[in-house]
Amino acid sequence: MSIRLIVGLGNPGSEYELTRHNAGFWLVDRLAGSGLQREARFQGLAKKSRIADEEVWLLEPQTFMNRSGLSVGALSRFYKIEPAEILVVHDELDLPPGSAKLKKGGSSGGHNGLKDITAVMGTQEYWRLRLGIGHPRELQLQQVVADFVLHRPRKEEQALIDEAIDKSLSVIPLLCQGLFEKAMLELHTR
Repeated sequence: MSIRLIVGLGNPGSEYELTRHNAGFWLVDRLAGSGLQREARFQGLAKKSRIADEEVWLLEPQTFMNRSGLSVGALSRFYKIEPAEILVVHDELDLPPGSAKLKKGGSSGGHNGLKDITAVMGTQEYWRLRLGIGHPRELQLQQVVADFVLHRPRKEEQALIDEAIDKSLSVIPLLCQGLFEKAMLELHTR
């Protein structure tokens, strides 16, 4: 079993492009380079790619975050991709900027994109790449969470998030080869 679908979570539209909630889009944009195409049947931007000599779909749902499951479900059903072959890349409040963690399954942790994907897929047993954006409380900010995730990171936070994306990109080929333990070890011990 290896990763056959990499989903970046975010919100469509230029007003959200640079917000913390779009960290998943940022990683998939880097993986795709260019060439993500609007796919109406999948309600998203998608591209078939080759990573580590494996065929992998890249997807950015163009529904809003809380309806991400529609897009993920449509593409995974069409191409017969099992939940365990899906990697969802998303922003994570519970991790500081600059950190990235990989895990399979578990709760949504309040993340509306994950909640919807779980509801549509009927399982939590898909892979998640959690990109730390920090929590407003931990960063001594007086913002409510909903406001925080829909705003741009401060310059120093953006630099740390970009570093976490770089680290994450270096282990994506291992995930596409099914080398999950090796990928986790590399990502979590750097």
